[in-house]
Amino acid sequence: MKTKIRLFGAALAATVLAACANHTPVIDHRTSNKTTAEYERDLSECQSYAEERGFAQDTAIGTLGGAALGAALGAATGAVLGSPGSGAALGAAVGGIGGGAGAGGNAALEQKRIINNCMRNRGYSVLE
Repeated sequence: MKTKIRLFGAALAATVLAACANHTPVIDHRTSNKTTAEYERDLSECQSYAEERGFAQDTAIGTLGGAALGAALGAATGAVLGSPGSGAALGAAVGGIGGGAGAGGNAALEQKRIINNCMRNRGYSVLE
């Protein structure tokens, strides 16, 4: 069970990480009046700004918070069912995955917003 939870958590983290600062906004190039070289330079710089957002830190804090809350709830449930230690371990694993995924997802959305705003401020017509 723990192995399945860890594999799920690793896959989820990899998926969220892949979506972060590598976001490429949908641009209406016909109205942006920029060259391909300018676009590539600006996109790279905007993605660099988004990387500074601290995705890893947000995810780690969410994971720890979720694990702590999950462990407490799991221990309480486990105590009622006769196994507080097992309940706490399972609760920590599930809570950590949920907390990390939630915080990571929020950080990824924030990075996407940073990239879109950066490109818009540089004169691009950002559609999404």
